[in-house]
Amino acid sequence: MRINIAGVKIDRYNFDEVVERLADRALSDGAPAYVVTPNAQHIVTLQKDAHFREIYRQAFLVVPDGVSLLWAANFLRTPLKGRVNGTDLLERLCAIAPEKGLKIFFLGGRPGAAQKAKQILQARHPGLQIVGAHCPPYGFESNPAELALINSQIKAAAPHILFVGLGAPKQEYWLSANYQALGVPISVGIGVSFELVAGMVKRAPVSMQKMGLEWFFRLIVEPRRLWQRYILGNPLFILLVLRQRLGLSNFN
Repeated sequence: MRINIAGVKIDRYNFDEVVERLADRALSDGAPAYVVTPNAQHIVTLQKDAHFREIYRQAFLVVPDGVSLLWAANFLRTPLKGRVNGTDLLERLCAIAPEKGLKIFFLGGRPGAAQKAKQILQARHPGLQIVGAHCPPYGFESNPAELALINSQIKAAAPHILFVGLGAPKQEYWLSANYQALGVPISVGIGVSFELVAGMVKRAPVSMQKMGLEWFFRLIVEPRRLWQRYILGNPLFILLVLRQRLGLSNFN
């Protein structure tokens, strides 16, 4: 079952259910699929980006990364089962991968982030097979040679799960254009998660995460990069949800 937040359909699974579904899909013989992890910024961007909306429509799962989506769902009287944070998803799937025989590939992040995250997670989980960690250069999406290199590396490694940390909506654009040709059973867009695991970007204390203030912590840590997203984007998200609750929108 999916609920509707500002015209975006969100899957109503809890964290453990999502992990189980992804692990099963990764080991199945089904067609390649991808997962998107929306937050308030995504909801706002989707309002004016038809291509982004279509990518969301075709996703295998659309899971709520941001606590703001949980608040919105409650306000709209269609509660979700809990947050499915991309970084937590990355860590949990890496934790269970050795026992399930899953191979994993990391794509994206700042220079060195994916490689460092790989080292940390393999040290933490003996037997974890991270079969590739590639950081493409800035502007790679316009470079046919770099795109071909990325695809050839992923195909040669033949992972069960591909984690893509390119930021939204770039990672979703790339996934939509390439996931079928790559043949990876499941691909997941995870934003800045490699940097968080690698310690290049500090993650909010657990207490702030539980209070729904992780966004505020990130704004303090990286104000220049994130001020527009949160200072301008959050009020727009609130307005969208309020209009939906009051029946002033045409979301369906």
